[in-house]
Amino acid sequence: MRLQKFISACGVCSRRRAEEYILAGRVTVNGKTAVLGMSVDETADQVCLDGRRLVLCRKRTYVMLHKPRGYVTTMSDPQGRPTVADLVKDAGVRLYPAGRLDFLSEGLLIMTDDGETANRLMHPSNGVTKTYHVSVRGDDPTALLRKLTKPVEYRGVRYRPAEVRILRTSGSGAKAEITLREGKNREIRNMCAAVGLTVERLIRVAQGGLTLGDLPAGKWRYLTEEEAKRLQVGGVEAGEPIKNE
Repeated sequence: MRLQKFISACGVCSRRRAEEYILAGRVTVNGKTAVLGMSVDETADQVCLDGRRLVLCRKRTYVMLHKPRGYVTTMSDPQGRPTVADLVKDAGVRLYPAGRLDFLSEGLLIMTDDGETANRLMHPSNGVTKTYHVSVRGDDPTALLRKLTKPVEYRGVRYRPAEVRILRTSGSGAKAEITLREGKNREIRNMCAAVGLTVERLIRVAQGGLTLGDLPAGKWRYLTEEEAKRLQVGGVEAGEPIKNE
């Protein structure tokens, strides 16, 4: 097994972060500093991160959190802001966010100790759908929202078309359901800024076939066995796309 895959499978972090730990010299295999690209025997080799031996976990934990505004999607914050880790500290195991929602955004956030699944959910190449309810304001917001169904560019970054369904409009305000398959940082906010819209509220309501439902803000629940299977490596379901009206 590739070393970074083994570290991720131990529930420590995503595979990408494991690669960073290896490059930083924080990982040893049988007492020697590891190098990126090496493989390990999961039953015989002793792999340590910062001197602590890693053990392959067999049972995984999957949690759906309704992230509220005012929380950062990290395990700790140098500015002392509340984190999503604070909200799931009673889950029984250390969980990591499988994706991100910015400080002002809300909604569905999967947290798990399964690094492989987290990596699959986060990587744009896997095309896992994410659906949001977005309240915006701007001149003729309906027309501006339609522009998101075509590629847009913001500050040198090009974004793929989104699937948009208008939920309601009122003067210069509107609420829309927007579905993405890419997952770049602050994607919806940047796309809206590119066409002249201001985001007033953003809530993720679905991801990879799972829906937030009536889970209250700040609360979490364990995923059912069926839901967990949808997220596990090789089993992510993209879900049905939302058609433009």
